Amino acid sequence: MSIYKQAKDRMIRFMIGKNAAPAGLVDLNHYFRVYGPIRFRHETQEDGSVIAMSENFRYGSIMTRADVPSELDEMVMDAILSAFEVPSSYAKEAGVHRVGNTEYAFA
Repeated sequence: MSIYKQAKDRMIRFMIGKNAAPAGLVDLNHYFRVYGPIRFRHETQEDGSVIAMSENFRYGSIMTRADVPSELDEMVMDAILSAFEVPSSYAKEAGVHRVGNTEYAFA
């Protein structure tokens, strides 16, 4: 994740305030409670990078790319947060985590 994105997300969190949360957190929570985990398909590219594409996301597709497989988890979780317009500085509150090899759910 770029330094610019991290700084922007922290600024948003500061502006919203400590006790407030973005509406996307509610939407994220509701989505996982109603539809369950989001499953991703992984494809390794010729250059060694990995692309992850959602298979069962109800509102379209979520796609992300990682240069090395070890970064893929972080990139997928950030992509899920972005799909619900949740700044990455709220990742802990969102509680999105990997379940099994290819599914991500709400804690």
